[in-house]
Amino acid sequence: MTVLTPALLGRIRSRAARYDRENIFFTEDLQELRAVGYLKPRSLRELSDDQRLLAAYAPATALAINMHLVWIGVAWALRERGDSSLDWLLADAEAGEVFAFGLSEPGNDLVMWDSHTTAETVEGGYAFTGTKIFTSLSPAWTQLGLFGKHTADDGTETLVHGFISRDEPGWRSLGDWDTLGMRATQSHTTVLDGAFVPANRVARVLPVGPNADPFIFAVFANFLPLIASVYAGLADRALELGVEALQQRSSAISGEAYSEHPDLRWRMADAALALDAIEPQLHSIVDDVDGLVDHGAGWFRKLTGVKHRSIETARHVVDQVMRSAGGGAFRSTSELARLQRDVLAGIYHPSNPESVYKTVASDLFGS
Repeated sequence: MTVLTPALLGRIRSRAARYDRENIFFTEDLQELRAVGYLKPRSLRELSDDQRLLAAYAPATALAINMHLVWIGVAWALRERGDSSLDWLLADAEAGEVFAFGLSEPGNDLVMWDSHTTAETVEGGYAFTGTKIFTSLSPAWTQLGLFGKHTADDGTETLVHGFISRDEPGWRSLGDWDTLGMRATQSHTTVLDGAFVPANRVARVLPVGPNADPFIFAVFANFLPLIASVYAGLADRALELGVEALQQRSSAISGEAYSEHPDLRWRMADAALALDAIEPQLHSIVDDVDGLVDHGAGWFRKLTGVKHRSIETARHVVDQVMRSAGGGAFRSTSELARLQRDVLAGIYHPSNPESVYKTVASDLFGS
């Protein structure tokens, strides 16, 4: 059962416009969500359903919290598959730690297959130096998951995945988040200068390049469906606002409510049909992750596909609503205008459309 009560969701929605307008972090939302246990571990199906609901009230809040929940999902998925290497993360999350993602790097379109960040061997662990972008939860995380490339004395290169503590030196946030949408995430650039990851917080040491390690699968299997869930929730709200707008406006020519206008009714129906197709896809995929279904190499087609379809569908839904709701939706103070700006962020999350189509083509042709 979700902890997202109507009263809590109402308070969260009431703050979203201010967070966006003032370009500030969702501090009160996070405090309330932590207090009711929203950041604690649970199944991917529960996370997905909760995130879709939360995003319908505050997309930026949901998107930022996604980054914490992805790490929870990674540890959960590994444990369910008999791998206890990240059980400490589940325990820390239960104790109130807030995890964030420090994987994205400027100019690195290899994403997780290589890194511009260096990981040097030091006493007791590794020291990381580099730049990470889109670090959501920047003002609040207590542990940051990141990775970097280690080069051994013999030239062997590996990718080291681990977690730094906010209390340790060697990192700084640039405070540079000033974007078109999803402003409350405060996803500042993080600069690493010898940030220390102790050996007991190293999650994996993997070869450079694609690989089928369960850790990598777990990252994709949680990140992509949860991103899809957030944008599906955003689209849910846009459609709801579109219906309300048409019911509240009437034509000066006919005197009828715009909700009776056949062309506008068609637009809303078109948006609803597109959105209806997302839920069964999402549920099928997250249930298969939870159910330990083995799709082999086909997993990546399914995971990247559901993220891509959800974002493109959300953009389509918002566009249809904006074309129907009237000029008031174009005002910067309208919720629909904020949703239109927020939905644009979806195209910047991995995997981008080019990568998705490459993945699907490789699945179809075997290379």
